[in-house]
Amino acid sequence: MNIIVWLVVGGLSGWAASALLRMREGIPVNVIVGIVGAVLGGWFLSPFVGVSTITQGNFSVPGLIVSFLGAVILLLIVNFVRRAALR
Repeated sequence: MNIIVWLVVGGLSGWAASALLRMREGIPVNVIVGIVGAVLGGWFLSPFVGVSTITQGNFSVPGLIVSFLGAVILLLIVNFVRRAALR
């Protein structure tokens, strides 16, 4: 059941991050970015704000925000790398 929650919430946070950044990615990319962003947010952001993420078993609003911020940061990094590769 936990994996299903990760997929659904990861997909929604990845979609919301791509909508915020006005990037048009596909659904599989949104799910992957959302889940990986939640993991990265858990590793890097949660020690600073003191909140665990959805990948750590905490389903709360602050945990969702940290997961969303992780997805936004990951999308910014991916976008930067793509632009640098095109040059």
